[in-house]
Amino acid sequence: MASHKLDAAAKYAKSHEWVRLEEGVAVVGISDFAQDELSDVVYVDLPEVGETVTAGQEIATVESVKAAEDIIAPVSGVIAEVNSALESTPEIINQRPYDAWFFKITPTAALDEELSRLLSPEEYAAFVEEAG
Repeated sequence: MASHKLDAAAKYAKSHEWVRLEEGVAVVGISDFAQDELSDVVYVDLPEVGETVTAGQEIATVESVKAAEDIIAPVSGVIAEVNSALESTPEIINQRPYDAWFFKITPTAALDEELSRLLSPEEYAAFVEEAG
């Protein structure tokens, strides 16, 4: 099985989203494993800024030549910003999955508790290896 890149500063969901805290805001994207499984990403449907989301909620969609997958909110909060560049250049998800964030969430719930439910890079790597 191919080794996939991980972001050491991120936490991971079993649904293959990553979340990284930057100045108190949760930045969310999909893992290198997820983009590799999808192959060529052709479209991203992003949530609306100002939308309130709950951890575990389907809030966006990424489509590739192979499949469409829902993006799940890893933490609860309000959508603070979306990466509109993905609408015109979705292929950057395949090229740089840890730079190609989908949206940013201003956390409103018990962030520490929600983050504690996510996987460390090492736990995620083990999860992907077992799933493969």
